Amino acid sequence: MAVSALTVLTFSTAVLAADKPLLQEGKKTLYQRVLTQPGCTLAKQMGQLQGTEQATFSRFYVYERDNSSGSEWLKVGPDSYGNTVGWLPANCVVDWKMQLTLAFTNPANRDPLLFFKDRQSLEDILDSEDPASAVEPLRAALQAKQTADNVLAQEPALFVDIQKEFYLLPILSGEEVMTEEGFRTRVLNVASVTEKDSSNDLSAADTSKQLKEFSAAVVFVIDSTISMQPYIERTRQAVKDIYQRVEAENLGKQVKFGLISFRSSLKDRPGLEYLTKMYVDPNDVQSGDDFLNKIKDLNQAKVSTAYWYEDPYAGVMHALDNVNWNEFGARYIVLITDASAMEGDDVLSSTGLGAEQVRIEASKPGVAIYTLHLKTPQGKHDHARAQNQYQTLSTYSGTNTSLYYSVDAGDVNQFGRKVDALANAITNQVKAAYLGDEAVGSATYAQTAEEEQLLKDAQLIGHAMELKYLGSKTGATAPSEFNAWVSDRDLVKQNIPTTDVRVLLTKAQLSDLSDIMREILNAANEGLISPSEMFNRLRSVAATMGTDPNQLQQKDSTKLAELGVMGEYLEDLPYQSEVLNLDEETWKGWDGLAQEKFIRNVSTKLRHYQRYNADVDRWVKLTATADAREDVYPVPLEMMP
Repeated sequence: MAVSALTVLTFSTAVLAADKPLLQEGKKTLYQRVLTQPGCTLAKQMGQLQGTEQATFSRFYVYERDNSSGSEWLKVGPDSYGNTVGWLPANCVVDWKMQLTLAFTNPANRDPLLFFKDRQSLEDILDSEDPASAVEPLRAALQAKQTADNVLAQEPALFVDIQKEFYLLPILSGEEVMTEEGFRTRVLNVASVTEKDSSNDLSAADTSKQLKEFSAAVVFVIDSTISMQPYIERTRQAVKDIYQRVEAENLGKQVKFGLISFRSSLKDRPGLEYLTKMYVDPNDVQSGDDFLNKIKDLNQAKVSTAYWYEDPYAGVMHALDNVNWNEFGARYIVLITDASAMEGDDVLSSTGLGAEQVRIEASKPGVAIYTLHLKTPQGKHDHARAQNQYQTLSTYSGTNTSLYYSVDAGDVNQFGRKVDALANAITNQVKAAYLGDEAVGSATYAQTAEEEQLLKDAQLIGHAMELKYLGSKTGATAPSEFNAWVSDRDLVKQNIPTTDVRVLLTKAQLSDLSDIMREILNAANEGLISPSEMFNRLRSVAATMGTDPNQLQQKDSTKLAELGVMGEYLEDLPYQSEVLNLDEETWKGWDGLAQEKFIRNVSTKLRHYQRYNADVDRWVKLTATADAREDVYPVPLEMMP
């Protein structure tokens, strides 16, 4: 997606300009890019509230990230050639890792595309044995101008031809899945701007007024089995400290804390006293002193459990089922444990649920589940199992963010810092909403990279919950809807595509892609005579084009994707690539007809690239002031190698 992803094939990094955008995490050639949301303003200096409003979905490259002002700001430029133009607040942009967009197909023979609030709602339909019965009530509600469960919007009734008028419906992420009916389908996370309804528009004053009532509930679900007393005491101290701040700043109505303790089954361990127990309901707590008084009897169990692993899902479900979450705009559970969870099929499981099922249940009221996993030395044999479970449990579907955090060696001080940072971050978010300010930063609470990430995640989740709250209070759809999920095939007639995925390539990228495909085509033609020669030649191509000088010696690199000739640009695209997945043994095993079919496919795509390059009328400028070299062409995903 970044400019250098393909141009690096022909240009050494030594000759690139020094003033370049930041690289994406884990990438060597892909730059960070963002898209502006509605109302996003570009400031001359970091922290300025006044600036020039940018067109929605303007693309900018990120040259610098700065949190020194208390909230994150991005120094940006319209292109990757060192031309920076100002600063954008991070909370008004969305990362665009893959430069992909959707184009609607003609809806004449299918139903309108539905935009779902979360991936799970979409996949439940795709996994259904009778998708028609699942979709029918949603369509009926939309037809009656009512709200449909978990549906944000549907596409326009009339066909919008991207061939005549380019529009941007950015894809933030995507994956190919197999539906219950046997169709390979892409589920895509997209950004969209809904049609504005003037009757539902909110002024800044109206928004500020609505957020005066915005509140948060944080319910600790804490393991109270043997060995947990130090963490119980540190949690008690953290809540005491944060309540002192909450009450000093008159936020007692805006931030409430609760606490539920869990242990495990009493079937063969009656001495455990209880499976779960709600010590504090956030709806009932009056003050910090009241909270502390309610948990004064909370202590670790006096007997051990039957297994090392316990029943935290029981504690989480107790919170989900017994707290009235409707009273709060922001909703959090903080799970604290040093052990993995018994699976739903365990005879001692009280819920019969696994991590994924509990996560789905949490998504219904919109609760974000944080997990603080205490990796104590005593439980080292259990760490991997627990981490796998809790990473699943703590993936927040609203933003697809992982809220799992480990505490190395079960260090009480490290645990305490994370509890403090999390509680302060949530309080800051609510305070900012209440005061009508920009989000108050919490960088001072971070001492490690993971703690800093925890704070960033908390800000992201809090902002998402704030937007959701405003929409529910006003009865309106938010002006921008991010993290909507769509299927690229009709939900019922799954052989019919609803969208085309387009990859936005620059001139240089398209030219380099053509060069690479031509090399693959030439090598494949030689491989018809000598099968081994194809991959030998491509190893040589990789070395001479500068991607990896050592590639010629990498005899064990048998897949085209492993040879390095395509760079990182194609790695995360949501499709199965015949070209990139081809390995040497498969090529050698094909008969002449299969090899010729592959060659025809490559040749066809190469011809399309040449046509795209010549189609001057369809090159698009994504940012008005960007260098012309950043103009892009919407290449259909199926035309990628």
